[in-house]
Amino acid sequence: MDVERINQLFQDNAYVRMGGTDEELKCAQYLVDQCAKFGCKARIEPFPVDMAAIREATLTVDGKEICCKGYFNSGSGTVEAPFYYLANTDAYSLSNCQGKIVMIDGYMGYWRYQDLLKNGAVGFITYDGNANYVDRDIDQRELRSYVSNGNKIPGVNINAKDAIALVNQDAKMARIHLVQDEYKGESRNVILDLPGEIDDYIVLTAHYDSTSLSQGVYDNMSGSIGILAMAEYFARVSHHYGIRVIWCGSEERGLLGSKAYVANHPEELEHIVLNVNLDMIGSIMGQFIAVSTAEEALCSYISYFASEKGFGMKSSQGVYSSDSTPFADAGIPAVSFARDAPGNTATIHNSYDTMAVMNMEHMVGDIDFICSFVERMANAKRCPVKKEIPENMKEKLDEYLARKRAK
Repeated sequence: MDVERINQLFQDNAYVRMGGTDEELKCAQYLVDQCAKFGCKARIEPFPVDMAAIREATLTVDGKEICCKGYFNSGSGTVEAPFYYLANTDAYSLSNCQGKIVMIDGYMGYWRYQDLLKNGAVGFITYDGNANYVDRDIDQRELRSYVSNGNKIPGVNINAKDAIALVNQDAKMARIHLVQDEYKGESRNVILDLPGEIDDYIVLTAHYDSTSLSQGVYDNMSGSIGILAMAEYFARVSHHYGIRVIWCGSEERGLLGSKAYVANHPEELEHIVLNVNLDMIGSIMGQFIAVSTAEEALCSYISYFASEKGFGMKSSQGVYSSDSTPFADAGIPAVSFARDAPGNTATIHNSYDTMAVMNMEHMVGDIDFICSFVERMANAKRCPVKKEIPENMKEKLDEYLARKRAK
């Protein structure tokens, strides 16, 4: 796939594609149409997702209304209580959450939310954006079902500039008013099969959805174009192992597409020998990395292969926050490839994720390297990667998937 074609693919999909929306469906159909252009029939496989429509969302602090967005799926209601900024997460600081609307730094993850509930918080505030940016963008966030487990307190998200102002003015009282309609919607995976000489196969994954503010060029139309280019290549050449290509929906909402695929296809998992995931490639800046949730020998193999190909990169063992994780959790060795750009050169989950951070020559080079690796695996007489997840990686998966609290 050449630079001109890649550039056109980016331009055609430079719009917000949140999981479960009509825009996500539009992109899914686009991917199906692109596969048809090289003679292959992809299919759209829907799966249910929690959705919400916010009707009213206000945050008032000390009588002044603060611009906010209500958290999807955090319930409806009105709560008024003292404002508390939880700067630290030690036992004493958490004990001060009782009966308060609590503002936290960062994302609302599972353990943080459980700590708030345990310590009696009655509402929560998060913030995003950057104090040094001119915009006042606010991301649309959700209280994920696995985080709340049905125990909901109302939450809102605000801009970082307002969060700083609240702490600076020593805010006293806060009021959250939230009205929303919560319902079951539909997200989609797009699946393409390229049969090989045997029944076992390699799965290629990349997510095609974006967050609420983002065109999702770097994160992750880049990976989606990468596996589309690889699909086009492997459709033309023979390979010993089959290849299944999955464009995953709703990754940004908690890896929902890959989780749904693994859950809905248990009988097929024994035939998958390896998962290769692409999430954020082709940026102008940043080192190319491979993160393997598999035996350590795969890291060494990839490093040796990169040296053989004359391709600079870093290979390590770990759990990458992307669609490789549910496959690894199902016992399938997985590797995620990415070009890891520094945050001050390419940011994600905001309106700055545009073509401005991308380099088309890097896209071509990254795709060529990954395709060469996959071709080596696909034409192996026997895939050399052990189909087992090492104990140290199982522990990391337990921590990432909130089954165990990190020490």
